Amino acid sequence: MNGSVQEWIRARVTGGRGKKATGYTEEHAASGLDAPLPPLATWPNQFADYEITITIPEYTSICPKTGLPDFGAITVRYVPDRLCVELKSLKYYIQAYRNLGIFYENAVNRILKDLVRACRPVWATVTGEFNVRGGMKSRIEAAYRRPASSGKPL
Repeated sequence: MNGSVQEWIRARVTGGRGKKATGYTEEHAASGLDAPLPPLATWPNQFADYEITITIPEYTSICPKTGLPDFGAITVRYVPDRLCVELKSLKYYIQAYRNLGIFYENAVNRILKDLVRACRPVWATVTGEFNVRGGMKSRIEAAYRRPASSGKPL
């Protein structure tokens, strides 16, 4: 390996300070949480007591720290109440993550939050299974269960 490549690697690993540094900032941590994304459309549900599972095998986003692409699969499971999420809008919503800097954990929780806001399900789970990077595979799961009914309609 030539000197310039070694120096570049050392600077990336150490933050240019000669010792290992994480270099994570508050901006990295919050990246993508408030970014504008296409809206999730809904349509009226016609049935009760059934589960919908949607698998999205080609999820991609950008690591907000390194700028490198992240790849994985997202699985959305929910029991609809009055509304179902429209699949075409979900597709465009997920595709918008392609150029978004966001950590895995934030992406999974943001997807769940936006799904719940759009269709108000009885319960929902979003699972992200992310490809191996650095010898590790990550699986992130976030869940929502509607609080017990207060007797008022949603």
